[in-house]
Amino acid sequence: MDAVASTLITLIVIALVVIILASSAIRVVQEYERGVMFRLGRLVGARGPGLIFMIPMVERMQKVDLRTITMEVPPQEAITRDNVTVKVDAVILFRVVNPDDAVVKVLDFIRATSQISQTTLRSVLGRSDLDELLSQREQINQRLQHIIDEQTEPWGVKVAVVEIRDVELPQSMQRAMARQAEAERERRAKIIHADGEAQAAERLAEAGRIIATEPTTLQLRYLQTLTEIATEKNSTVIFPLPMDIITPFLGLNQRGTTAASAPGTASRD
Repeated sequence: MDAVASTLITLIVIALVVIILASSAIRVVQEYERGVMFRLGRLVGARGPGLIFMIPMVERMQKVDLRTITMEVPPQEAITRDNVTVKVDAVILFRVVNPDDAVVKVLDFIRATSQISQTTLRSVLGRSDLDELLSQREQINQRLQHIIDEQTEPWGVKVAVVEIRDVELPQSMQRAMARQAEAERERRAKIIHADGEAQAAERLAEAGRIIATEPTTLQLRYLQTLTEIATEKNSTVIFPLPMDIITPFLGLNQRGTTAASAPGTASRD
């Protein structure tokens, strides 16, 4: 019985050791991951996805996520080239394209990318004007992306997008910009008003030339004015008579007066 019990215990111990070794020798790598293998401290290469078998106590694996990482760059305070203090934050999107370099050449590629992004953001802001920062933000984003990507490329990290999210200005600068915008709006309003007055003067001058060449247009305009007045609810309407209408009657009256005075003059003689 003692021999049987010892054999059973030995078998149980061997089975446990096999299970432990098997569990340490098998790894599962997801589709969005890669396993960087080390054999006795030497880099073997990236493996996966799927089921990975390792030699226990000899090989070691470190998983690396290949999905795009979205990281917020904390607000950075900087002085622009035209001596304006601004506080800017950004968003950066990057991913690992070379798992071996991301594990071997840098201790923590996420933290390293964050630090590089902060220092690059301050540096680019210091070489830009405030107007450029506000109106040409797309060009600054491309410049940031290019500089950060150059510095993270040796780590196997690809920076895809860098976007400046918010630009915080001092209160005094905000008030000055508001006054500038208001003055610009007033200038545009005056220019538009002056253009309208000039166009109206041109139209009036053209209308005057037409009326001068065609006297009937004045009578038509007069009749149209009478029609417009008649549609309104007015108790008393005073309007002038055009000389073109009165002139024929004045001519008749003058001829009648001349004819009447002619006999009297002959009788006195």
